[in-house]
Amino acid sequence: MHEMVHQMRTRIIKSPSFSGDKIVGVILFENTMDREIEGIPTGQYIWEKKGIVPFIKCDKGLAEEENGVQLMRPMPQLDDLLKKSVEKNMFGTKMRSVIKSANAQGIKAIVSQQFAVGKQIIEAGLCPILEPEVSIRSPDKEEIEDMLKAELLKGLDALSETDNVIIKLSLPTKVNHYQELIEHPRCIRVVALSGGYSRDEANEILAKQKDMIASFSRALLEGLAYEQSQVDFDKTLAATVESIYLASKAP
Repeated sequence: MHEMVHQMRTRIIKSPSFSGDKIVGVILFENTMDREIEGIPTGQYIWEKKGIVPFIKCDKGLAEEENGVQLMRPMPQLDDLLKKSVEKNMFGTKMRSVIKSANAQGIKAIVSQQFAVGKQIIEAGLCPILEPEVSIRSPDKEEIEDMLKAELLKGLDALSETDNVIIKLSLPTKVNHYQELIEHPRCIRVVALSGGYSRDEANEILAKQKDMIASFSRALLEGLAYEQSQVDFDKTLAATVESIYLASKAP
């Protein structure tokens, strides 16, 4: 199974449209990082051959829901993974937790955990992508986003002048809601996850956000299939990359 998954990921990476011309970075699973493409370690291949910055997914999944959120599970082997990631020329990491309701205690805990682990990642010489996802199905979504932004600003303000992060967030209900985060000197980028929206829906919402760019995974894979011919596969991926790129450039 792992081999088939790697073949599919390799097919995406080697496709002509998957390049640094319109893609800034890619997030890898550890198993993909540990493998090779054309005899070259995956991360090295992505950077040297495609001009794309490699990141590693470092969390171990979600804990049970408490106070309206799901924190990240403990990561006792994180230091070892970070050391290996540096050796394999990763630029940074990505870690996900989920907010489901407007619970102040839960949201504070989510942000606190993200920044605490982020600090550990920075100290290892990598750039963390903090990902406190807001469930798009939550009836409290807009209220959650107000509370989350306030906590994230506190976290950014507490960073030293040499510590910088990327923040990955669900597409906001209010247009340009996260502009203060985007403009914060400790925030390199704010990127958007598709979070359950279709690609067309996600692109439509993203296109309204100033200076927010896509970090779509499910939406990127939409329409791709293992059994497709190479021509159809490349054509589908090229159209997807183009649509997401244009949405990221607007307005």
